[in-house]
Amino acid sequence: MSSNFFQPVDASAVPRFAGLSTFMRLPAVASAEGLDIALVGIPWDGGTTNRAGARHGPREIRNQSSLMRRAHHVSGIEPFSIANVADVGDLSVNPINLMDGLKRIEDGVAAIVAAGAIPLAAGGDHLTTLPVLRAVAKDCPVGMIHFDAHSDTNDRYFGDNPYTHGTPFRRAIEEELLDPKRVVQIGIRGSIYEPGEHDWAVAQGIRIIYMEEFVLRGAASVMEEACAIAGTGPTYVTFDIDCIDPSMAPGTGTPELGGFTTREAQEMVRLLDGLHIVGADVVEVAPPFDLGSMTALAGATMMFELLCVLAKSVHEARTRKIR
Repeated sequence: MSSNFFQPVDASAVPRFAGLSTFMRLPAVASAEGLDIALVGIPWDGGTTNRAGARHGPREIRNQSSLMRRAHHVSGIEPFSIANVADVGDLSVNPINLMDGLKRIEDGVAAIVAAGAIPLAAGGDHLTTLPVLRAVAKDCPVGMIHFDAHSDTNDRYFGDNPYTHGTPFRRAIEEELLDPKRVVQIGIRGSIYEPGEHDWAVAQGIRIIYMEEFVLRGAASVMEEACAIAGTGPTYVTFDIDCIDPSMAPGTGTPELGGFTTREAQEMVRLLDGLHIVGADVVEVAPPFDLGSMTALAGATMMFELLCVLAKSVHEARTRKIR
């Protein structure tokens, strides 16, 4: 372990309910300089079309992340020992001006990327991923593994509004931020607005794995295919909490029955090991609709799972460079 790496507060010395609330009880820092991975909040839900509340997600995810400990019980990875990680706070947002809000998020993530850190964000609704991609994929399109109940590739809402949490990945493909032939969407399900709603996405080359296919094949088979599609190029991972069944994650804006168990979700994230991940997020945690903070706990746990995969990747890259 590097003596220069930030460490979380020890829960055996300071109770989890005491002290400042930060992601995984790590230090709060003013910038991403010197970090390998920057944990960042995006408290903004300007793209929500029905049940708002994801703006409160980062704060409650921070609270529940106090339950994360130092080491992963399956892989044995100790992320804080092999990568420098800290909480860089919340990005500047504008809750009453959508376009300004998008620009603020893009600028905030761009600063993290410029500092050489990988952003691991807690949203916020799923529109927040669009400005994150604008920063992460500024120089070249990236692939994406997308866990969600919804494809989020619709075009317009409420007349001619192109920016909602149902449209981010259509915009990202149009802006050439995503390589659609390296995009996989896993867990898609639920009623749709009209037959053929996903035709545009499929025509672009996106691989949609509906929930029914996942049930037949299982996590290992699905993730083997997903990782093969993403390949060795830069890849973004976005985890919408509504991919999990609302019996286990009720606190979200657009719940859909028939989703993943939390255990299945954990298994899939672990199987991302080996990808070249350049950024990730957990979105759509809406505490006003939660029960006993169980959705926020699921969000914090998925962030920890993602962090372990990212930290291992950072450590291996550093080791190769030293050699």
